Amino acid sequence: MARSALLNVMVQAAMKAGRSLSRDFGEVQNLQVSMKGPGDYVSQADRKAEEIVYAELSKARPGYAFLMEERGAVEGEDGQHRWIVDPLDGTTNFLHGIPLFSVSIALERQGQVVAGVVYNPAMDELYTAERGGGAFMNDRRLRVAGRSKLTDAVIGCGMPHLGRGQHGNFLIELRNVMAEVSGVRRLGSAALDLAYVAAGRMDGFWETGLSSWDIAAGILLVREAGGFVSDMDGAQDMLDNGEVVAGNEIIQRALLKTVKKPLAPR
Repeated sequence: MARSALLNVMVQAAMKAGRSLSRDFGEVQNLQVSMKGPGDYVSQADRKAEEIVYAELSKARPGYAFLMEERGAVEGEDGQHRWIVDPLDGTTNFLHGIPLFSVSIALERQGQVVAGVVYNPAMDELYTAERGGGAFMNDRRLRVAGRSKLTDAVIGCGMPHLGRGQHGNFLIELRNVMAEVSGVRRLGSAALDLAYVAAGRMDGFWETGLSSWDIAAGILLVREAGGFVSDMDGAQDMLDNGEVVAGNEIIQRALLKTVKKPLAPR
């Protein structure tokens, strides 16, 4: 596949950060870890990966702004472009030796995401997308799964944990979805969840309480693979409210209806 110069810059940054994460993943027991909040860890590996991405992207496009998980918002002179970066999505998986984590980089132009990269270095899977150019995994074109019934579908989700999210609301959503689908999966990295939907590995995905850097690249992947994404109200405010419901056109619509319905009686 032919990549634009900007996408090549993003791929190089993601892969360089991924190599650093891979080295630290092999020494995960020796990482020095500090608490960032209840059940939410941040490691030296996370910070190092972010520094690599920041340095690579700043060198290639010095005027662009940033929104990053650890560094936060960094203003740029350009005014039109912003990088949205999660250097390690799936930190808890990483720290427990589970090879489901990723580097996620999105490019926003005038408020619209136009390019995205999600890289899982543990499996050497590189997901890329550009607006209007399709979605790919290691240069293989991606399409969302074609299933049309929730009863045949495997659906991904995020689960709130200690100190995070509305546990009661999620249990209602989960109970409703469990009653309708073939299976439910929780990977622990929203960026990879959305990449898996784009690749047809999962038929749909929903989660709330996310940050824009968790989902910006993944949303574009799903759309460029022929899928549909909205927030829990069916609107397009995902990056602002941290809600996402994704799938092909039929599954996304059915999943949205299912997670929003009131709890059915036993």
